[in-house]
Amino acid sequence: MMTVLETAAALRARKISSSELVRDALTRITALDQRLNAFITVTEDSARVEAKAADNELARGIDRGPLHGIPVAVKDVFWTRGVATTAGSRIFAEYVPPHNAAVVEALIEAGAIIVGKTNMHELAYGITSENPHYGAVRNPRDPARIAGGSSGGSGAAVAAGIVPVALGTDTGGSIRIPASFCGVVGLKPTYGRVSRYGMMPLGFTLDHAGPIADTVRDAAIALEVLAGYDPRDDATCRRPGENFVPPEHTPMPEVRIGLPENFYFQRVMPEVAQAVRNAAAEAELLGARVSSVRVPDVAALNTVARLILLAEASALMEPHLHKRDHFGADVLALLDQGRLVPATDYVNAQRLRRKLGDEFRAIWRDVDCLFVPATPFPAPLQGQRTVAVDGQEEDVRLAATRLVRGFNALGWPALSMPCGFDSYGLPYGLQIVGPPLSEARILRVAAALEDRLGLVTATRS
Repeated sequence: MMTVLETAAALRARKISSSELVRDALTRITALDQRLNAFITVTEDSARVEAKAADNELARGIDRGPLHGIPVAVKDVFWTRGVATTAGSRIFAEYVPPHNAAVVEALIEAGAIIVGKTNMHELAYGITSENPHYGAVRNPRDPARIAGGSSGGSGAAVAAGIVPVALGTDTGGSIRIPASFCGVVGLKPTYGRVSRYGMMPLGFTLDHAGPIADTVRDAAIALEVLAGYDPRDDATCRRPGENFVPPEHTPMPEVRIGLPENFYFQRVMPEVAQAVRNAAAEAELLGARVSSVRVPDVAALNTVARLILLAEASALMEPHLHKRDHFGADVLALLDQGRLVPATDYVNAQRLRRKLGDEFRAIWRDVDCLFVPATPFPAPLQGQRTVAVDGQEEDVRLAATRLVRGFNALGWPALSMPCGFDSYGLPYGLQIVGPPLSEARILRVAAALEDRLGLVTATRS
């Protein structure tokens, strides 16, 4: 698959048309999706019409930017006017929104062509994307393995080469986990950087929207389209537009990279830890300064984030909880747990969240970004409930979110990108984390490292 910038150049040189790109994407969906189950809805008719319109606009000199005429996909948690938005649930199976989500509006304005709505973990509340209503999403690297969740369909669609960019959501790692397991790039922006208007919520104070992409620069292009203030979402920040896209062959910026000496490299498969350390060493060869840093109590931060999510998700779904047979067993169990959280615990968790946030901010006096694993292990098998890490059996769901969940509570930007592969071809994920609104620096560091490592992301299966 060509990058977005390469495809954009080919479109403007008349070497290819948007109609051909959309046709190819739809052909790949037909060929692969019976095996991968990455899509809930395919918008074939509208995509073909919009592709012809994009070709006509480009022929007339109307240029909406790099995504103009490029096929993309969106997680089925974003409103799409006139097209069902199920949130992967039986509850919302027939819901057809009257309006588009803010991010869908942004993609349409940028000329992108939406070819479908991607499959996901039910209500975005889980990390396996083993959906009891729409079937499990399978990993293009090995269909016997999970694609991760909750944005599993978006991760699989990009990794399979169906689209170069897909949208996901991240409340406790749901962009970065699929990116890590599928071997693509996933960016959770700063909380409030991207509007959540028209995004079915899960956790009021933890939800983020962002891109999953084939390359770092493709993710950066998508973020430029998505980021911005939106009065319909009072959490969005009033931040002027930025140029997020690193130039080709960008040098590593003068950056201080921190490798945590506690928590993030503990209970992690040795091969994953070594791949992340190797990536830091490569960054050092490019001119970065790498040092050890001690982080505050991440276990406490994770506990706070889990408790807040339990309460917020159950509050959101309270009007529907009398329809118990409409929920999958795992999601229903979480919603029942959330109903048992006392209001005092929720309030105290939010207070502790602020205190821990103050402690964590002190990190940025010494370093500009952190390099940590995105997940402690490569993608587990479908149906696998425990995994052995350092000789200790752990719950797959809890272990997979352990290294990512805290950054939702902090609201910091975090990017997952592949940094190596095991002997079976399963990718390891590097997570690059920075202070609020530092996406441009994170993307520049990631792009320089991507150029250096030269790893292939999308599969050609």
